[in-house]
Amino acid sequence: MIARIFIPVLLMIVLSDGYVHLRYLRGRVSTKAVLLWWLPGVLMVLYTVFLALQKDFAPSDNGLLDIYLFFLGMIVVAKLVFVVCSAAGWGISCMVHRLLHRSGPRRNYGNAVGVVMVLLIWYVLFYGSFVGFGKLTVRQVEYASEDLPEAFDGYRIVHFSDAHVGTYGRGRQYLLRRNIDSIMAQRPDMIVFTGDLQNMQPAEVTPHEALLASLNAPDGVFSVLGNHDYAEYIKADEAVKAANCRAMVDAQRRMGWTLLINENRTVRRGADSIVVAGMENDGDGKKFPQKGDIVKTLQGVGDSAFVVMLEHDPSSWRRKILPQSATQLTLSGHTHAMQFSLWGWSPASLVYSEWGGMFTEGSRAINVSTGLGGFIPFRFGVPGEIVVITLKKK
Repeated sequence: MIARIFIPVLLMIVLSDGYVHLRYLRGRVSTKAVLLWWLPGVLMVLYTVFLALQKDFAPSDNGLLDIYLFFLGMIVVAKLVFVVCSAAGWGISCMVHRLLHRSGPRRNYGNAVGVVMVLLIWYVLFYGSFVGFGKLTVRQVEYASEDLPEAFDGYRIVHFSDAHVGTYGRGRQYLLRRNIDSIMAQRPDMIVFTGDLQNMQPAEVTPHEALLASLNAPDGVFSVLGNHDYAEYIKADEAVKAANCRAMVDAQRRMGWTLLINENRTVRRGADSIVVAGMENDGDGKKFPQKGDIVKTLQGVGDSAFVVMLEHDPSSWRRKILPQSATQLTLSGHTHAMQFSLWGWSPASLVYSEWGGMFTEGSRAINVSTGLGGFIPFRFGVPGEIVVITLKKK
């Protein structure tokens, strides 16, 4: 992970520290002060090199990555933003002096703007890391369809996604327990999980199995795999990767969950029924695994059936589910809304057409959960969420 951004991080450190050194420190302060200014940047370079040399996507101890990213924002990004504001302010000041033929000292208001921006960055960083990640919301939505059998009018599905339980170590398990209790408090008819139970390896799930196994509903707990649930984020031979994938499947089945791997199940209420289908992760095939087989997933499902499709990656909805099936309701996750939102806008909207909430196309819909946890313990403006979907006969 860090190897991919090693050069940009190095440039950010060198350019920002170099600018401040040349503009404000050289010849004005003691050598000791100069060294103190450069010290955090040098330490960040060494830390970056250390993480970049890790063979896997991230170190096995997630705490090392969490600390690194926190200081990356606090030191490197904050310095860079200040420098950009300062340099822009200096350029504007020079331009104004030349145009107006002014003499005397130039005032760089960009420095003041830079200080304000640094304070805002620090606020977002501290709030998102120490407060925002612990927030939880329960979102209530309804989906009405003419195809829904009468017996399922008012049926309640609790949808959660992207638990990333490996992040709930280091004293955070109480948050996971709170989340599980909140799911059960909704008194669902069915619980569905749309992928990313682990961060990198199935061993992360083991300490939480008993807690996750406590989830139950009259019609069961259904799940699918997300991109993190495969062995895509470790460098190992194929035998180890295959063993990891089997271990993830076994863990979910030990917990009593019905893991759907390109398959479906029928849920009955008297003579009426609906179908719960689960397709494997169907990403872009480049960054994210593209394993979804919709024909296999819907094998044996009649044309008149009401289908709830579980698919981790919402990009598959327009690419495969809408054009190749008659599925009425799709439930997804994956985006996390990038765990950042400001006044309702998230950078995830630049990448995904459907990134958080309920979206419709005619009478068909997709609900995209912004996730319960995260690979990185940070959320600002996007609390972890549980979605309660009530089905209605239209």
